[in-house]
Amino acid sequence: MKSAIRGGPFCLVIALWFIPVSPILAQATMPSASHQSVWVNPQADVPYLAKPATRPADWIVEHDPVVANASPEARALLKFLYGISGKHTLTGQHNFAAEQGYSSQLMLRVAHKTPVIYGTDWGFAARGDKDSAYVRQATVATLIDEYREGSIIAICWHEVRPTQDEPVTFRQSIRGKLTNQQFSDVITPGTPLYKHWCDQVDVIAGYMKQLQEARVPILFRPYHEMNGDWFWWGGRRGQRGTQQLYRQIFDRLVNYHHLTNLIWVWNCDRPVREDRQFVDYFPGQQYVDVFALDDYATFEQRYYDEMNALSDGKVLAIAETANPPTINVYRTQPKWAYWMRWAVNRPRATSGPAASRPAGFGGFGGFALSRPAAPLADIVKDPRLFSLDDAGYWSAIAPLRVASDLPIH
Repeated sequence: MKSAIRGGPFCLVIALWFIPVSPILAQATMPSASHQSVWVNPQADVPYLAKPATRPADWIVEHDPVVANASPEARALLKFLYGISGKHTLTGQHNFAAEQGYSSQLMLRVAHKTPVIYGTDWGFAARGDKDSAYVRQATVATLIDEYREGSIIAICWHEVRPTQDEPVTFRQSIRGKLTNQQFSDVITPGTPLYKHWCDQVDVIAGYMKQLQEARVPILFRPYHEMNGDWFWWGGRRGQRGTQQLYRQIFDRLVNYHHLTNLIWVWNCDRPVREDRQFVDYFPGQQYVDVFALDDYATFEQRYYDEMNALSDGKVLAIAETANPPTINVYRTQPKWAYWMRWAVNRPRATSGPAASRPAGFGGFGGFALSRPAAPLADIVKDPRLFSLDDAGYWSAIAPLRVASDLPIH
């Protein structure tokens, strides 16, 4: 990998990688069981939509990108994903905004292979924090380098509540709440909150444009885990709910900023409760290139079947996980085109100022609800899995390299 390791006791981190800790302390993407037991439907007046009929597990129908004038490299990236769908799965690793390359290097140390998907975030926190919003220009440079060296770039964004300005903390803003009126104002053009939201998105668009100019296509995953209620944007069903916010950022980036290098990834968490069913958050086929699931537990067949039923044959992916699927999972869930592990906390002694997230957030043990079914090194060595070190991967991405005017290795 290209990004340098900036020190830290790797042996300790590797030893602790798979040790579970309390999800309540370490995990922000899922509420505790005790919270689920007292849940009361906050949208009793919004009817649940009917789920579509189950489709064959290998239902693959190649589509053009949802951005009509998508760049050649974005088109080639999506075509590549269709080409491997059902046959191969890409390995991936997320990296915190201000700790670029650290988690990918650690995965290399543990799995003995370099992940293909290089994931990161645009950040939201203060200077010195691992989620810093003040390293975006450096992030752009890193992503350009990573892409030119063969990685595929995936970006999410823990966007600040439109009622606030950066920098913020994870608990107080990203996991904060908006009132119903505030949320309505965010998705109503002309309101002060809508204008503030536009200002926030416009900043990120500037960095996306730099990547577009560098001919870097992006798997862009806005408002991730939107069927959950743990982020300010999530858990709102109905046409003027979270799905409208997704459509709104699509419109702002595609039709206002004219970004053509984005492959649009629609992402939900596990549908473990009646108000978290995928169909109630779906924005429409004209806004989605890739359907992605976040799953930090077990890859239940129902989750796959329900997402596949919505997909219209499009690409499926696992956007976040701690322990990726074992090879046996693909027998009945064949379309997972890639998975991406979440980032690992740099040991506190080398992390600088106290992080904005709770202690332990981001460590794989913290996300794991059970120990991995198989060692990561055993999983990634299977021929189905493509890593950056595999000749088969380089052969498969040759058209993408050509479209990006990059050399074929």
